[in-house]
Amino acid sequence: MEVVASPVPVVAEASHRGPVLSAEGLTRRYGEGETAVDALRGVSLEVPKGALTAVMGPSGSGKSTLMHILAGLDKPTAGDVSIAGTSIEELNDNELTKLRREHIGFIFQFFNLLPMLTAEENIVLPTTIAGEKPDTAWVDELIAKVGLDDRRTHRPSELSGGQQQRVAIARSLVERPTVLFADEPTGNLDSASSGEVLTLLRDSVDSYGQTTLMVTHDANAAAIADRVLFLADGLIVKDVGRSSEAEILAAMAEITG
Repeated sequence: MEVVASPVPVVAEASHRGPVLSAEGLTRRYGEGETAVDALRGVSLEVPKGALTAVMGPSGSGKSTLMHILAGLDKPTAGDVSIAGTSIEELNDNELTKLRREHIGFIFQFFNLLPMLTAEENIVLPTTIAGEKPDTAWVDELIAKVGLDDRRTHRPSELSGGQQQRVAIARSLVERPTVLFADEPTGNLDSASSGEVLTLLRDSVDSYGQTTLMVTHDANAAAIADRVLFLADGLIVKDVGRSSEAEILAAMAEITG
Protein backbone atom coordinates (compact mmCIF):
# COMPACT_ATOMS: atom_id res chain seq x y z
CA MET A 1 0.00 0.00 0.00
CA GLU A 2 1.39 3.41 -0.92
CA VAL A 3 1.98 5.78 1.97
CA VAL A 4 0.51 9.24 1.72
CA ALA A 5 3.02 11.04 3.88
CA SER A 6 2.42 14.18 5.85
CA PRO A 7 5.43 16.04 7.22
CA VAL A 8 6.02 15.79 10.94
CA PRO A 9 7.92 18.78 12.40
CA VAL A 10 10.68 17.39 14.57
CA VAL A 11 12.00 19.50 17.41
CA ALA A 12 14.55 18.95 20.11
CA GLU A 13 13.42 17.25 23.28
CA ALA A 14 12.27 19.68 25.93
CA SER A 15 15.34 19.90 28.15
CA HIS A 16 18.29 22.11 28.88
CA ARG A 17 20.06 20.55 25.91
CA GLY A 18 19.68 22.78 22.91
CA PRO A 19 20.03 21.54 19.34
CA VAL A 20 23.56 21.18 17.98
CA LEU A 21 22.26 20.10 14.59
CA SER A 22 19.19 21.50 12.86
CA ALA A 23 17.64 21.55 9.42
CA GLU A 24 14.88 23.67 7.97
CA GLY A 25 12.80 22.84 4.89
CA LEU A 26 15.27 20.48 3.24
CA THR A 27 14.43 19.37 -0.25
CA ARG A 28 16.65 17.40 -2.62
CA ARG A 29 15.69 16.94 -6.25
CA TYR A 30 17.63 14.80 -8.72
CA GLY A 31 17.07 15.44 -12.41
CA GLU A 32 14.67 17.81 -14.10
CA GLY A 33 11.23 17.85 -15.63
CA GLU A 34 9.16 14.68 -15.80
CA THR A 35 12.13 12.51 -14.83
CA ALA A 36 12.90 14.49 -11.65
CA VAL A 37 13.00 12.54 -8.39
CA ASP A 38 12.43 14.25 -5.05
CA ALA A 39 14.49 12.37 -2.46
CA LEU A 40 13.56 14.88 0.28
CA ARG A 41 10.37 16.95 0.22
CA GLY A 42 10.63 19.43 3.08
CA VAL A 43 12.40 17.95 6.11
CA SER A 44 12.86 20.02 9.25
CA LEU A 45 14.43 18.71 12.44
CA GLU A 46 16.48 19.54 15.50
CA VAL A 47 18.90 17.16 17.19
CA PRO A 48 19.65 17.90 20.85
CA LYS A 49 23.10 17.72 22.37
CA GLY A 50 24.09 14.47 24.01
CA ALA A 51 21.38 12.29 22.46
CA LEU A 52 21.40 9.38 20.04
CA THR A 53 18.87 9.76 17.24
CA ALA A 54 18.12 6.94 14.81
CA VAL A 55 16.66 7.44 11.33
CA MET A 56 14.72 4.57 9.77
CA GLY A 57 12.59 4.10 6.70
CA PRO A 58 12.04 1.82 3.73
CA SER A 59 14.47 1.71 0.83
CA GLY A 60 14.25 4.93 -1.17
CA SER A 61 12.72 6.92 1.68
CA GLY A 62 15.58 9.46 1.70
CA LYS A 63 17.58 8.25 4.75
CA SER A 64 21.01 8.36 3.15
CA THR A 65 20.27 11.59 1.29
CA LEU A 66 19.25 13.23 4.56
CA MET A 67 22.40 12.07 6.35
CA HIS A 68 24.68 13.27 3.57
CA ILE A 69 23.07 16.71 3.55
CA LEU A 70 23.12 17.02 7.35
CA ALA A 71 26.82 16.10 7.34
CA GLY A 72 27.65 18.63 4.63
CA LEU A 73 28.56 15.92 2.10
CA ASP A 74 25.80 16.98 -0.28
CA LYS A 75 23.87 20.20 -0.82
CA PRO A 76 20.08 20.48 -0.66
CA THR A 77 18.06 21.82 -3.54
CA ALA A 78 16.42 24.11 -0.97
CA GLY A 79 16.58 24.58 2.78
CA ASP A 80 19.44 24.98 5.22
CA VAL A 81 21.44 23.02 7.79
CA SER A 82 23.04 24.44 10.94
CA ILE A 83 25.83 22.65 12.79
CA ALA A 84 26.99 24.02 16.14
CA GLY A 85 25.20 27.26 15.31
CA THR A 86 26.81 27.68 11.89
CA SER A 87 24.64 27.73 8.79
CA ILE A 88 26.35 25.75 6.05
CA GLU A 89 24.33 27.30 3.21
CA GLU A 90 26.76 30.12 2.52
CA LEU A 91 30.02 28.29 3.26
CA ASN A 92 32.50 27.82 0.43
CA ASP A 93 34.21 24.45 -0.09
CA ASN A 94 37.20 25.29 2.13
CA GLU A 95 34.99 26.58 4.94
CA LEU A 96 32.76 23.52 4.70
CA THR A 97 35.78 21.20 4.84
CA LYS A 98 37.01 23.03 7.93
CA LEU A 99 33.59 22.77 9.58
CA ARG A 100 33.40 19.03 8.87
CA ARG A 101 36.90 18.51 10.24
CA GLU A 102 36.16 20.42 13.44
CA HIS A 103 32.60 19.30 14.15
CA ILE A 104 31.74 16.03 12.38
CA GLY A 105 32.73 12.42 12.87
CA PHE A 106 31.64 9.63 10.55
CA ILE A 107 31.23 5.85 10.85
CA PHE A 108 30.68 4.02 7.57
CA GLN A 109 29.14 0.63 6.86
CA PHE A 110 32.32 -0.61 5.17
CA PHE A 111 34.81 0.80 7.72
CA ASN A 112 36.91 2.88 5.23
CA LEU A 113 40.21 2.09 6.95
CA LEU A 114 43.50 2.64 5.13
CA PRO A 115 45.02 -0.83 4.60
CA MET A 116 48.65 0.25 4.92
CA LEU A 117 48.15 1.83 8.36
CA THR A 118 47.95 0.10 11.72
CA ALA A 119 44.82 0.26 13.85
CA GLU A 120 46.30 3.06 15.96
CA GLU A 121 47.48 4.99 12.89
CA ASN A 122 43.99 4.75 11.40
CA ILE A 123 42.49 5.99 14.67
CA VAL A 124 44.68 9.10 14.82
CA LEU A 125 44.43 9.80 11.07
CA PRO A 126 41.97 12.73 11.44
CA THR A 127 44.37 14.37 13.89
CA THR A 128 47.32 13.72 11.60
CA ILE A 129 45.51 15.18 8.58
CA ALA A 130 44.70 18.28 10.63
CA GLY A 131 48.42 18.71 11.31
CA GLU A 132 47.96 18.28 15.05
CA LYS A 133 49.68 16.13 17.64
CA PRO A 134 47.48 13.32 18.99
CA ASP A 135 46.34 13.51 22.61
CA THR A 136 48.08 10.34 23.75
CA ALA A 137 46.01 9.87 26.89
CA TRP A 138 42.76 10.28 24.95
CA VAL A 139 43.90 7.91 22.21
CA ASP A 140 44.91 5.32 24.83
CA GLU A 141 41.51 5.70 26.51
CA LEU A 142 39.66 5.22 23.22
CA ILE A 143 41.70 2.17 22.24
CA ALA A 144 41.01 0.64 25.64
CA LYS A 145 37.31 1.59 25.38
CA VAL A 146 36.91 -0.26 22.07
CA GLY A 147 38.89 -3.25 23.37
CA LEU A 148 41.82 -3.10 20.96
CA ASP A 149 44.81 -2.67 23.27
CA ASP A 150 46.31 -5.88 21.90
CA ARG A 151 45.51 -4.98 18.28
CA ARG A 152 46.80 -1.44 18.01
CA THR A 153 49.75 -2.42 15.76
CA HIS A 154 47.67 -4.70 13.52
CA ARG A 155 46.66 -3.68 10.02
CA PRO A 156 43.04 -3.94 8.84
CA SER A 157 43.70 -7.21 6.98
CA GLU A 158 44.69 -8.74 10.32
CA LEU A 159 41.45 -7.67 12.03
CA SER A 160 37.94 -9.12 11.96
CA GLY A 161 35.05 -7.06 10.62
CA GLY A 162 33.92 -6.23 14.14
CA GLN A 163 37.42 -5.15 15.13
CA GLN A 164 37.71 -2.96 12.03
CA GLN A 165 34.43 -1.24 12.89
CA ARG A 166 35.68 -0.67 16.44
CA VAL A 167 38.76 1.01 14.96
CA ALA A 168 36.40 3.15 12.89
CA ILE A 169 34.42 4.11 15.99
CA ALA A 170 37.57 5.18 17.84
CA ARG A 171 38.69 7.15 14.76
CA SER A 172 35.34 8.93 14.62
CA LEU A 173 35.66 9.99 18.27
CA VAL A 174 39.34 10.97 18.35
CA GLU A 175 38.66 14.62 17.45
CA ARG A 176 35.70 14.83 19.89
CA PRO A 177 33.20 15.80 17.16
CA THR A 178 30.14 17.92 17.84
CA VAL A 179 28.03 15.38 15.92
CA LEU A 180 28.81 11.77 15.07
CA PHE A 181 27.08 10.35 12.00
CA ALA A 182 26.78 6.57 11.76
CA ASP A 183 25.71 5.23 8.35
CA GLU A 184 24.40 1.65 8.73
CA PRO A 185 27.20 0.90 11.26
CA THR A 186 26.12 -2.74 11.72
CA GLY A 187 25.12 -3.40 8.12
CA ASN A 188 28.25 -5.43 7.31
CA LEU A 189 28.61 -7.31 10.62
CA ASP A 190 27.41 -10.55 12.17
CA SER A 191 25.04 -10.41 15.14
CA ALA A 192 27.77 -10.74 17.79
CA SER A 193 29.92 -7.97 16.29
CA SER A 194 26.81 -5.82 15.77
CA GLY A 195 26.02 -6.09 19.46
CA GLU A 196 29.53 -4.97 20.40
CA VAL A 197 29.35 -1.99 18.05
CA LEU A 198 25.92 -0.93 19.32
CA THR A 199 27.13 -1.15 22.91
CA LEU A 200 30.06 1.13 22.05
CA LEU A 201 27.83 3.65 20.29
CA ARG A 202 25.43 3.78 23.23
CA ASP A 203 28.34 4.06 25.67
CA SER A 204 29.87 6.98 23.75
CA VAL A 205 26.59 8.85 24.29
CA ASP A 206 26.24 7.89 27.96
CA SER A 207 29.92 8.30 28.93
CA TYR A 208 31.02 11.21 26.73
CA GLY A 209 27.74 12.93 25.88
CA GLN A 210 28.44 12.28 22.21
CA THR A 211 25.62 13.58 20.03
CA THR A 212 24.97 10.87 17.44
CA LEU A 213 22.71 10.48 14.42
CA MET A 214 22.48 6.94 13.05
CA VAL A 215 20.85 5.78 9.84
CA THR A 216 19.88 2.12 10.03
CA HIS A 217 17.48 -0.44 8.62
CA ASP A 218 17.94 -2.61 11.74
CA ALA A 219 15.22 -2.28 14.41
CA ASN A 220 17.59 -3.81 16.97
CA ALA A 221 20.08 -1.04 16.30
CA ALA A 222 17.40 1.67 16.42
CA ALA A 223 16.28 0.35 19.81
CA ILE A 224 19.42 1.77 21.47
CA ALA A 225 18.46 5.31 20.37
CA ASP A 226 16.84 8.01 22.50
CA ARG A 227 14.61 8.93 19.54
CA VAL A 228 13.66 7.25 16.29
CA LEU A 229 12.64 9.27 13.23
CA PHE A 230 10.82 7.44 10.44
CA LEU A 231 11.10 8.63 6.85
CA ALA A 232 8.73 7.76 4.04
CA ASP A 233 8.62 9.30 0.58
CA GLY A 234 11.10 12.02 1.50
CA LEU A 235 9.29 13.19 4.65
CA ILE A 236 9.56 12.52 8.37
CA VAL A 237 6.24 10.82 9.10
CA LYS A 238 6.77 9.56 12.65
CA ASP A 239 8.89 10.65 15.64
CA VAL A 240 9.03 8.43 18.73
CA GLY A 241 11.06 8.30 21.91
CA ARG A 242 13.10 5.35 23.07
CA SER A 243 11.34 2.21 21.85
CA SER A 244 11.74 -1.54 21.91
CA GLU A 245 12.67 -3.53 18.82
CA ALA A 246 9.09 -4.82 18.62
CA GLU A 247 7.64 -1.30 18.81
CA ILE A 248 10.00 -0.12 16.06
CA LEU A 249 9.10 -3.05 13.83
CA ALA A 250 5.41 -2.27 14.37
CA ALA A 251 5.98 1.37 13.43
CA MET A 252 7.84 0.32 10.28
CA ALA A 253 5.00 -2.01 9.35
CA GLU A 254 2.53 0.83 9.78
CA ILE A 255 4.60 3.08 7.52
CA THR A 256 5.21 0.56 4.77
CA GLY A 257 1.62 -0.72 4.89
